[in-house]
Amino acid sequence: MELRHYASIIVRRLWIIILLLGIILIGYLIWQPARPTTYQAHMRFVVGVVPEPQGDYYAFDRYYTWLTAEYLVDDLAEVVKSRAFASQVADHSGLAVPPGAIHGATAAGKTHRVLNVNITWGNEAELGSLANATVVVLTEEAGVFFAQLATEDAVVSLIDPPQIGLVGRSLRDRLDLPLRLLLGLAAGIGLAFVLDYLDLTIRDRDELAALGLPIMAEIPAARWWERFLPIRRSLP
Repeated sequence: MELRHYASIIVRRLWIIILLLGIILIGYLIWQPARPTTYQAHMRFVVGVVPEPQGDYYAFDRYYTWLTAEYLVDDLAEVVKSRAFASQVADHSGLAVPPGAIHGATAAGKTHRVLNVNITWGNEAELGSLANATVVVLTEEAGVFFAQLATEDAVVSLIDPPQIGLVGRSLRDRLDLPLRLLLGLAAGIGLAFVLDYLDLTIRDRDELAALGLPIMAEIPAARWWERFLPIRRSLP
């Protein structure tokens, strides 16, 4: 019985919920901020170490050579995120771009001995220059960073050239409008219950009985289609 009562409250003031959802939807479509077009360049590098020359001693089947390469990828992924690396990329790109902007737009990760580098940028042409500069720095001038890592004879090779693509909408952007509508729906239902609580109108016999007043008769509410029919005379 209580569920029917709650449902009747929502149906009775459904116009409030619809109006609030309409305001939210129209406001979102009119005042939503323009999202700039964003591009991303993805490239992959393999990191290796020149193995020691074979001698008359046991070299563990180059086990430590492979292990050192994996450690290098771990450290190099952090080097790519540094401002020093961003500064070298900015110098080789030929663009008047501050290194801090490149630093914030560059992300790196690793899979075994493979280094993945992603650069997110708002201009496709500039992104191509930054991606090519990143390839040059990693494959030709990575010795500076490897010297800091106290590692010699390290080799960085490009296995997947930069691929530039348009970045789609993020999950946050896709959920923005549904979350707004969901919050508006909850606010509309709450407002409907508040207004019904403040309303002193008596609408059914249960509310009248709760006041302890006698019920003499009850006139049922006309159905919606009966409102458009001609008035019928009651039988004598």
